[in-house]
Amino acid sequence: MTSTRKRRAAAAAPPSPAVADRGDLLRTMLLIRRFEERCAELYSATRIRGFLHLYVGEEAVATGVMATLTPDDAVVSTYREHGHALARGVPMDSIMAEMFGKATGCSRGRGGSMHLFHAGTRFLGGNAIVAGGIPLAVGLALADRLAGRTRVTACFFGEGAVAEGEFHESLNLAALWHLPVLFCCENNRYAMGTGLTHQHARTDLALRASTYGVTAWPVDGMDALAVEESSRQAVEQIRAGAGPHFLELRTYRFRAHSMYDPDRYRDKAEVELERTHDPITTLADRMRADGQLTDASWSGLEKEVAALIDEAVAAADAAPLEPVEELTRFVVSDREVRS
Repeated sequence: MTSTRKRRAAAAAPPSPAVADRGDLLRTMLLIRRFEERCAELYSATRIRGFLHLYVGEEAVATGVMATLTPDDAVVSTYREHGHALARGVPMDSIMAEMFGKATGCSRGRGGSMHLFHAGTRFLGGNAIVAGGIPLAVGLALADRLAGRTRVTACFFGEGAVAEGEFHESLNLAALWHLPVLFCCENNRYAMGTGLTHQHARTDLALRASTYGVTAWPVDGMDALAVEESSRQAVEQIRAGAGPHFLELRTYRFRAHSMYDPDRYRDKAEVELERTHDPITTLADRMRADGQLTDASWSGLEKEVAALIDEAVAAADAAPLEPVEELTRFVVSDREVRS
């Protein structure tokens, strides 16, 4: 039965996207970085409120994985999802408007930073609860399998989620039911503020995932090309009917857990050392060495990205708040309740 299922899935699978262009990867990472830096400024100026979890340093993960997905695939994310959303193609204007709590936001201003959602790109939500998106991804993948679709669901979460019960239940069911899920563990080594060695007795997370019968391996999450290559390999195998895969994407966030976090649990020297492995600089240097990037093209890219972000901020500023009379919409039913 398994071999028949694999042959059927392979025959129906859509062609994989072409290997990502290095320039596209670099542009996406720079867009994420500059967007996040602007968000930090706006937060400090109280123009963005609530919680704000930045992705600075981890851009290679979202960029590399998203480059291997098709528009029909689904993405389930976490509360640190701005980079995922931008890499997936969610319009920047709608993301920034959501950060401002405006009605033109991708969640109508109701979700804010931690709850981005965009049906058009099948970006099916950031989740504020640690590990909360993992069971949702398994449900989406189960629906696709039962419907005979060849979609892949990519699910992002941090290494802190590996300590949650939902993670273990979900991996077990995904393996048991042979579901088309790509589990993307963004291992930034500190979860909220606790070092990996103080969270997990077994710190080889790919090895732990493999005990459920899920194909798993570690990846240099600071190298966009390595992420793209590993993700492409995993996605192609999943489409061919090989069942769920788990990538332990070993990355590092350069900023604190959130804008509220004083970041006193890490040695500053460690952070500075990790900054020497900046994924944007790494790829840019490689492209320069190969003659694919010049000072002029880099300057032009910076200007293009800055202009896009300026436009998004201006649009968010000008956008309306949701009318007061709409505040109960989607929250309270207007149907008559009958006993």
